[in-house]
Amino acid sequence: MNEEKLREIADNADMIIRGYAFTKKDQNISVLNLNRPSSAMYMSSEGKMLESTMDEIEQAIVLKIWERDSQFMEDSVNA
Repeated sequence: MNEEKLREIADNADMIIRGYAFTKKDQNISVLNLNRPSSAMYMSSEGKMLESTMDEIEQAIVLKIWERDSQFMEDSVNA
C-alpha cells in the first residue's frame, strides 16, 4: 500500500489510537495498522472480530483498545 493511500485512510478514519485507524463502515468497524498495512481487522461495532489478517496478540491488543476507547469514536460519529 502506498503512502498516499495510507494518508487517505488515516484522514478518513473516525479514530486513530496507537497507530490503528478505526473506520466505521455501515454497522461494522474496519481497523488498519498504519505502521504495518498488511495487518487489518474487520469487526462488529460490539467488538466481535469478523475477519482479520492480524496475529492473535495484535487482535487482542486491538480488541482491548476498542473495549476501552470505542465511546470516543461513537461520540465523534454521532456528533
